[in-house]
Amino acid sequence: MMAREATIGSNTAELNAGDAFVSFDRVQKSYDGATLVVKDLNLAIAKGEFLTMLGPSGSGKTTCLMMLAGFETATHGEIRLGGRPINNIPPHRRGIGMVFQNYALFPHMTVGENLSFPLEVRGMAKPGREQKVRKALDMVQMGAFASRRPAQLSGGQQQRIALARSLVFEPELVLMDEPLGALDKQLREHMQYEIKHLHQRLGVTVVYVTHDQSEALTMSDRVAVFEDGRIQQLASPADLYERPQNAFVAQFIGENNRFEGTVSARDGDTVTVDVNGHSFNAVAVNCGAVGERASLSIRPERVRIGSGLPNCADALVEELIYHGDHIRCRLSIAGNDEFIVKVPNGASQTALAIGEKAPVAWATRDCRALDA
Repeated sequence: MMAREATIGSNTAELNAGDAFVSFDRVQKSYDGATLVVKDLNLAIAKGEFLTMLGPSGSGKTTCLMMLAGFETATHGEIRLGGRPINNIPPHRRGIGMVFQNYALFPHMTVGENLSFPLEVRGMAKPGREQKVRKALDMVQMGAFASRRPAQLSGGQQQRIALARSLVFEPELVLMDEPLGALDKQLREHMQYEIKHLHQRLGVTVVYVTHDQSEALTMSDRVAVFEDGRIQQLASPADLYERPQNAFVAQFIGENNRFEGTVSARDGDTVTVDVNGHSFNAVAVNCGAVGERASLSIRPERVRIGSGLPNCADALVEELIYHGDHIRCRLSIAGNDEFIVKVPNGASQTALAIGEKAPVAWATRDCRALDA
C-alpha cells in the first residue's frame, strides 16, 4: 500500500481530488459545551489506506474514532464517508466494521453464530451467511473453531474472531480501537503483522487507534499524532521518526535525546544552539531567531562513542545496561544526565566503564532544532 504524503504542520493530508474516502471537515467535539476535546480537525483518508490515530490518553484520538463510527456526535463540522455526509446516520447504517479492545463477542453464541449475526441483521439468507462465515474464519486461520464459544478461546483467538466478524460483511471501512491492548507483548507483536498482512491482501480502509507508538510505526501507511485535541503531525512512519516537526512528536515517537538551549547563530537551514556551555549545530526545523530558546532532538542510535563529527563533547558514563544486541549507555552531558546512546554489542565496547568519561559525537544532519 503506498502511503500518501502529508502537509507537515497542517492537519490536512494533501490528497488528489476524489481520493478522500473518509474526511473530517473542521470537526469539533465538546462534552460540556465549554471544553473542546477535538479542535477544528481537518483530515482526509484515502481509500485502502491504513491510518493510525496515535496519542496519549485524553488527546482526542478515540473521540474521533467514535464520531466516525457514529457512537459520538460532532459538536461542529462534517464527517464524510465516500463523499456522503454521515453525521446524522446511525452507526448500524454506516456499514462500518468495528474491532474493540474487549472483543465484544456475544458469550452465549458460538464463533460461527457471532460471525453470522451481522449478516443476519442485514437480511442475508442462511446459505450465503454460512459461506461468508467460512471464508472469514479461514482468513484469520480459525476455520476449525466455528462451533466453540468465546469462553473456550484464548485472548489471541478471541481477537482473531473479533477481527473476522468486523470483515465478514465485507465493509469498505474497518475501525479498530486499541484492539491489541489486552494481549501479551509477544502475541501483540504477532497480531500486528497479521493485521498488516490482512489489510494488504484485502485492500480495505483501516482507521486504527492506539497509544503505542511502536504499534503505529509497524502497521500504518500514515500516522496522525494527536495531542490536546489536535493533530500535531500527519506523516508516514519514517517521516514521523526521522523528521519530527515539533518537540512533542520528537519525544512521543521513539526514544529521543533532548537539550534545551538558546539559538546563538543561524546560517541558512543550520543553527547553532548554546546548551550549558556547549555549542551544538543542528538543522533548523521549527525554532526561533537568534537569542530565542530552542530544543535539540537527537535519536540515541545516531550518536556514537568517539569523536570526528561536528557535534562532540565529553560525557560521563552513568549506567550501562545489557540488551543482548546492543548496550544501552546512559550518559551525563551538557547538564542532561539522561542522555542515551545505543551501542552495538561488540568487543570494542568493553572499555566503557561507569564513572569514566567518554567522548560522544553526532552529525549536524541528525540533530533537529525544534520549539522549546
